[in-house]
Amino acid sequence: MKKTKFIDYYILIPFIILSVTGVLMVYSASIYLALSEFDNPMHYMIRQSIFVGISFFVTSFMFFLPTKILKSTKIIMLAVFGIMALLIYLIFFGEEINGAKGWIDLGPIGLQPAEFTKIIVIWYFASVFSKKQSLIVNNFRKFIVKPLSLVVSIIFLIVIQPDVGGALIVLLVAFVMIISSGVSTKISFFFIGLGISGISAFFAAVIHFGEKMFPHTYQYNRFLAFWDPFSLSESTGLQLINSYYALSRGGLFGVGIGESVQKTGYLPEPYTDFIVSIVGEELGLVGIGALILLLAFLILRIFLVGIRAKSPFNSLVSIGVASLLLIQTSINLGGVLGLMPVTGVTFPFISYGGSSVLTISIGIGAVLNVSAQEKYIRQQNNHPLK
Repeated sequence: MKKTKFIDYYILIPFIILSVTGVLMVYSASIYLALSEFDNPMHYMIRQSIFVGISFFVTSFMFFLPTKILKSTKIIMLAVFGIMALLIYLIFFGEEINGAKGWIDLGPIGLQPAEFTKIIVIWYFASVFSKKQSLIVNNFRKFIVKPLSLVVSIIFLIVIQPDVGGALIVLLVAFVMIISSGVSTKISFFFIGLGISGISAFFAAVIHFGEKMFPHTYQYNRFLAFWDPFSLSESTGLQLINSYYALSRGGLFGVGIGESVQKTGYLPEPYTDFIVSIVGEELGLVGIGALILLLAFLILRIFLVGIRAKSPFNSLVSIGVASLLLIQTSINLGGVLGLMPVTGVTFPFISYGGSSVLTISIGIGAVLNVSAQEKYIRQQNNHPLK
């Protein structure tokens, strides 16, 4: 229990506040639909509360997990191939929701393996990169083939569900970890250029080839809704338009908690991908700003843990988790504000969803663990940093 003396409260307290805020906002955003669908206004809130309660237990478990287990290559590879097996299982037996076969039906809950893939890829890359520092510096091209091929295979299995949003997050997190692994500036710029070129080429191809680029029409319609949502106001563009209405109605201070109009059947599933729109309507720009500032503080603190860490593994785990939170937040806000196509990505801590909540809790627990290790080492060396 001496480990608790080294717990990073700058991470723990924002994590708890954001998680509890998520439960309250899920209740407010889902009350109308829960009442009409289940005759119980607290249906989604109760489930989210259970998810958050389990997440606190998972975070504690990850915090107290011995370092040798956290860094065990055998356990990490077991997790990698286990998640790949689940993703392959989804192809044949996955439960289809909103056009994607991304869930495993477990009775009262649904497990979404793509969510857990995010943290497993971070864990895997942190392990591989931290143990092969000399190869990264001296022979990066030869070294990167095997781990990158494995991660690309995982991303492909997510894409064919199809879950483009989840695949994009895994790809971008992997990208950040590669350029943070100790590679030369030249290689970093190469990957950055490759990423920008790839995104530009994809958008150019969508503009040129249109619907032919996508296996499902609704995926192309999301791009059309991004470019001109009002032209699809009765179909794909409806969600974004109602998001605009919610944010506009909320103004600076909001209409008050529980007073949202858009959640009463106008904004589809307001407690998941577009919950920020309900936050904006009820709490206004001030409420959204406070939420984002708290999340930004948490992300920056985790990045700081990664920058200060002496252990390459600890550094990469922290940078990976911070990148995951930053990327997922940015993609969700981009969809809500119409700055990019809607991808079905949840807002960290606030959106409803058990798999998302548990994935984040695993990451936070791992960061608290490595932060405690680094604090202990600094204390042993009489290092002044806190």
